[in-house]
Amino acid sequence: MSVIGIDFGNESSYVAVAKAGGIETIANDYSLRATPSFVAFAGRNRVLGVAAKNQQVTNMNNTIGNFKGLLGRKFNDPRAQEELRTLPYQTEALPDGGIGIKVNYLDEEHTFSPEQITAMLFTKLKEDAFKELKTQINDCVITVPSHFTNAQRQALLDAANISGLNVLRLMNETTATALSYGFYKQDLPVPEEKPRNVIFVDCGHASLQVSACAFHKGTLKMLASCSDSVGGRDFDLVLATHFNKEFQTKYKIDASSKKRAFLRLMAEVEKLKKNMSANSTKLPLNIECFMNEIDVHSSMQRSEMEELSSHLFKRIEATMRKLLADSKLALEDIHSVEIVGGSSRIPAIKHLIEQIFGKPASTTLNQDEAVSRGAALQCAILSPAVRVREFSCTDVQAYPVMISWTDSDGPHEMKVFEQYHAAPFCRLLTVHRKEPMTINVHYEANSVPYPDPFIGTYTVKGIKPDANGEAQEVKVKVRINSNGIITVSSATMYERKESEDPASPTAANGDQQKGGDTTQSSPQGDEAGKVGEPMDIQEGSDDEHPKKDSSSGEGWTQRVTRWFTSMKMIANDRQEKERIDARNALEEQVYEVREKIQEDGALHDYIDPQDAAAICRELEETENWLYEEGESCEKGVYKERLENMRAKIDPVRNRCEEFNGHEQAFTDLGHAIQQTLKAVEQYRAKEPKYEHLTETEMINITEAAQKAQKWYEEARSKLVGVRKTEDPPVKLADIRHETATLTTCTNSVLNRPKPKPPTPPADQNQQNGPTAAGAAGQDTQTPGADNQDTPKQTTEDSMDVE
Repeated sequence: MSVIGIDFGNESSYVAVAKAGGIETIANDYSLRATPSFVAFAGRNRVLGVAAKNQQVTNMNNTIGNFKGLLGRKFNDPRAQEELRTLPYQTEALPDGGIGIKVNYLDEEHTFSPEQITAMLFTKLKEDAFKELKTQINDCVITVPSHFTNAQRQALLDAANISGLNVLRLMNETTATALSYGFYKQDLPVPEEKPRNVIFVDCGHASLQVSACAFHKGTLKMLASCSDSVGGRDFDLVLATHFNKEFQTKYKIDASSKKRAFLRLMAEVEKLKKNMSANSTKLPLNIECFMNEIDVHSSMQRSEMEELSSHLFKRIEATMRKLLADSKLALEDIHSVEIVGGSSRIPAIKHLIEQIFGKPASTTLNQDEAVSRGAALQCAILSPAVRVREFSCTDVQAYPVMISWTDSDGPHEMKVFEQYHAAPFCRLLTVHRKEPMTINVHYEANSVPYPDPFIGTYTVKGIKPDANGEAQEVKVKVRINSNGIITVSSATMYERKESEDPASPTAANGDQQKGGDTTQSSPQGDEAGKVGEPMDIQEGSDDEHPKKDSSSGEGWTQRVTRWFTSMKMIANDRQEKERIDARNALEEQVYEVREKIQEDGALHDYIDPQDAAAICRELEETENWLYEEGESCEKGVYKERLENMRAKIDPVRNRCEEFNGHEQAFTDLGHAIQQTLKAVEQYRAKEPKYEHLTETEMINITEAAQKAQKWYEEARSKLVGVRKTEDPPVKLADIRHETATLTTCTNSVLNRPKPKPPTPPADQNQQNGPTAAGAAGQDTQTPGADNQDTPKQTTEDSMDVE
């Protein structure tokens, strides 16, 4: 069993595994460590990863990419609409208000949610890990952007569940980067000393995340994390828009009017952007047959790109300065600034880092794989399957969290968690109520980059007034779990009882108690006490926010339906692969047989010309059928045609093998005969190595060699004049059988070991006189016999005893 860490990126995903030798990033079936986050549908095929990205231009309507930002979002979300306008594929609103992605699959119109598309990608990553490690993949840690909300995190968990992954933890990408940095550092300060403060700048394809972390030996604590939706694709869009305007003026073509042309332009400017990061000279941009069979040419220098993207650099600068203010770190307190993410290679971003933080950008970490490596480390720490030293990670809650409720006194609101509050964490809130209450959990207004700050609605049932009709004390537990998901986990009502020894209350929801959180109340007065009564909590709903299952974030029926859909698609993929393999095998057989039976082919001399002509006609017919009505047949049809074809060509192949193998087989038999007769001659010549053999044995192997010689000559004569188009009367198996029979008979005699001479008794040596050793004056002793003249030496004899 292996544990893996998955860096689920907007453009590419990485998988790392913890092994005895350290952390290793896994390569996919294209021997690449980066697997594009793309899923494509082509007829009956579902293509994932590299193969999907390769057909983005030719099959753009059914190639799904850039779907990470759609997880957990509503279709009418303005930010989601802004994202959807840039995508080449079609989308629609689902009945629950979510986003549906429309594709053509199995010649039918299908609509998938972003969670289902993500699950398909996770299935591919899991399969690649299994192929690489040759072991079952169970536990994993998946990274998420630190700015992901409750709904987005829950959607990612749903996708992982659909793909069959057991997620030990959703880990913020910023924290994973910090862990991969600090885990191997041997010079971190001890807890009593001042911490080492490190800034991490992660600029990827679709987002910028800047975080501050304090390190001690064996621990890390996130201080603050700021983010913005600016990334590498925004720079690509700026460049593509610039060149498109230039082409409109220069060539009178508008790439924005055709999605396919604009995709090609985006791909080319991405290459240009990467080249400009390493080269400050003017670089060319050339695209052949761009639109209307027109070749386009242009060029750009790095300074021009920086000028065009000045508004993006201002956003990046603002995010960095906000982090510096939120973390409350002075410049002299910052040890270093580490950069990760592909877009952090842009020189202007490195310059901003040095300008704002007063430190040059450090490239200690692998900019592409640091996040996945940190996730694999965290998975190894959490999983019992791998032994690794402990390293404590304290994360933060990115947004302030509020709860609100309404009673007879009007609406109430309370802040539960401040921004950058430690996570995971559990807070106990006390309210006084006479009747059931509905608690709304939401982010603080204007704190999240989404129009809807809603998290969840929870109804606490079973609350009732005390015997005097007064409100009773209710303690509500609000939790941020290790995945960064916020829930109301339990509620307990405390009822006054007349008791000398008041009982300690227990919180509701036993599952939440595993973390060690308990609620206790002290007696008030000499005889007054409180007894806790667990309340029933139900995650509720209103018209705007439909009810969801509290354990998974979506309806149970939806989850089951999506899981079955995923299993059905996996089974269909397997069947389709088998069907395509059967078709390819038939196609390969057609080309192979045609080549071999032609005039210069290996089988040409072994097939009758009339039979060859008939087989050629059948091959041509099969080839035409494959590219016409046989294009989409079932696996069994291809296998049947392949077996029929092999039944006709296999006799020719066997005949060729027989004739080509005869010479070597006869050579081996002749060699065996010669070796046997040579051994007989050596025996007659009194060779010492054969002196232990008997005359009878030598007569037997001589007769065996003569019999084989006779069979050899008769078989040779039978093959004289036999045409290659006829089956030979002597088979290879017969020749090899004769060789094996003779070799076995000869070896059983010649390899028989010499008998050992008898060993004389010990007393006989003494009677016959002194041995050689005795003659030389040396002591002798027979093993196993007691020598009465020699004292027996013990351990005590060798010790100095006073």
